[in-house]
Amino acid sequence: MATTTDHSSDVEARRHTTLTTPKDRLLQVSVVLGSGALAAVLCTQLLPVSGPVPFGFTWLAVFLVMYWAVVRRADDRLAAKDRLMSFIITAGAALVVLPLALILGFVFIRGIGALSWSFFTQDLSKTGTLDSGGGMLHAIVGTLQQIGLSVVFAVPLGIMTAVFLNEVRGPLRRPVRMFVDAMSGVPSIVAGLFIYTVWLIQLGQQGSGFAAALALSILMLPTIARTAEEVLRLVPGGLREASLAMGATQWRTVWSIVLPTARTGLITAIVLGIARVVGETAPLIMTSFGSTAMNSNPFKGFQSSLPLSVYQLLSNPFAAQQQRAYAGAFVLVFLVLALFTTARALGNRGAKPPRKRKERT
Repeated sequence: MATTTDHSSDVEARRHTTLTTPKDRLLQVSVVLGSGALAAVLCTQLLPVSGPVPFGFTWLAVFLVMYWAVVRRADDRLAAKDRLMSFIITAGAALVVLPLALILGFVFIRGIGALSWSFFTQDLSKTGTLDSGGGMLHAIVGTLQQIGLSVVFAVPLGIMTAVFLNEVRGPLRRPVRMFVDAMSGVPSIVAGLFIYTVWLIQLGQQGSGFAAALALSILMLPTIARTAEEVLRLVPGGLREASLAMGATQWRTVWSIVLPTARTGLITAIVLGIARVVGETAPLIMTSFGSTAMNSNPFKGFQSSLPLSVYQLLSNPFAAQQQRAYAGAFVLVFLVLALFTTARALGNRGAKPPRKRKERT
């Protein structure tokens, strides 16, 4: 008779260790309060400086000295060094996040008055410079369409370039890599000027969202190609050798083994490419030119986008227009966050290990 055996009990349980104990946290709070009081006395009575910035640096310096001395007295010198370095690393991580939080807070405060339901459902075609209504639907749609077309153009070319550089390794490998590296340093306005000269002047086409997508794809292509190449290098060579030993051709090995194995990294490369161009404004000034009305056809007529609309509205001296610009910048930031979250979710789903099946004996 078959019986089911669960081997989950044989696996050692994961142990979660805490960096600090309640006693350590109480000590940190006490030192924070004491160092803050001492820093206030120093800044107001002894030091010839005043203001929040000098007070903050003074507070931090006094805290580090006091915290090291208190921990050394309570434990030993090694524990004091360890706790001090842990705090410095944590404070460094917080300082990295602080500018982003300040930017988000500043943009949100300046643009909160313009955020409403109509902001996402209306355009500015019937809104005057002094009116408080209107929205940025035309810019949101333009951004999504232009980025989508750029992805369609740049992703296949970027991945094929990475496959050529890492898998084919032909005689043109070095010139192609040099060309990709050179494209990575091309200013965004040069890409816009190139499309303006070739597409609009030489070919006589009209400015449109499609022209903007061409300029953005030029900027997106080297980022995707370089990142995808680094990802393909991480695929173990044994997988390629096993596939070739079983009789598969090289293109079949790349298509069925290498690319699926690197799927999560390739998604990251695409996200980095989108992040490279989603906030670009200079190429759009010379390609799509912007519009205050809705244009859902990126192949005909001028089309707006969030970066271009923010730039044009901020150039307006009226407060209502500048408020819309800050609201558009806030929406743009959250659009980028949504793209990153979606890509991360897709990458994590593809990287999940298979579930272990229960053995039957």
